[in-house]
Formats: sequence, structure tokens, C-alpha cells
Amino acid sequence: MWHAVVWPAAARAVACWPLPMNPRAIPIRDIDHLVLRVADLEPMLRFYREVLGCPIERRQDDIGLVQLRAGRALIDLVPAQGALGRAGGAAPGREGRNLDHFCLRVEPFDEAAIRAHLRLHGVAAGATARRNGAEGEGPSIYIHDPEGNVIELKGPAA
Repeated sequence: MWHAVVWPAAARAVACWPLPMNPRAIPIRDIDHLVLRVADLEPMLRFYREVLGCPIERRQDDIGLVQLRAGRALIDLVPAQGALGRAGGAAPGREGRNLDHFCLRVEPFDEAAIRAHLRLHGVAAGATARRNGAEGEGPSIYIHDPEGNVIELKGPAA
């Protein structure tokens, strides 16, 4: 049985269209995982583990899947040349990305510490700007992983 979704006040305040209150709506809470098809697994593993601090949760080399823990969610890396990756077509690149960007909620959002950590790893960071997200408007910084995927590092709504 589905239950009605009760939207937090912050979510209702930033909605830009009327949200139907369907009692049969699927009650989505968070992003569970996302899957990135990758051309070169090792640099991607180093980036997500060393720069973003995502530990390996599960690895299935026989099918070509590495799952990294990102807070409550998972980021799956699937080599394009592996069993799972071949099913998705050509490898991702600058002209054919898998997605526009994904956003990781950062808590606490200490801009100076984040920028120092990114510099230590040679990762260029865009300007900090106030952008809207699931919790409302707050600070965020855009970065790129080694294969050009755009990642938004998002602070709390303020």
C-alpha cells in the first residue's frame, strides 16, 4: 500500500510547478545509485576513492562492476569494455557523455577545506555559486572526474 508523500516546507517553497498530491505516487526519498560507464577504470577509481573519499563497497570483476559508497548512495563504475559495459554501446567521452551532471550533498560544506583538498589532487574547481537542489538553494562547486563527468558538490540550503 502506498502512502501520501509529505513534502518538506523547503521543497514546497522552491517548486516551480504544481506538484500533484497523488496518494499512489511512488515515495522517492533519495538517489539510491547511479551508474557511470567508464573508458578507463583505474583513474576513475583513484578519483572517486582518493578525491571524493568513496570506498569500494562491492566489486564484481567477472561482469565489470565496481560499486563505491557515496554517503547513503552508491556510484557504480562499469568499464565500457566489460560484460555490462558492452551492452551500453560506445564508451563515454567529451562528445558522448552518459549524463549532464550528478550532485553529491556535502556536509559540512567547508569551501576552503574542499578547495584545498581538490588542489592537493590536481582537480580544477569552478566558482562557488548558489544553486537550487533537493533541499533548496545553497552553495555548490562544479568539478570534473577524469573522464569529463560533471559533479556538483552541494552544501546545505541557507
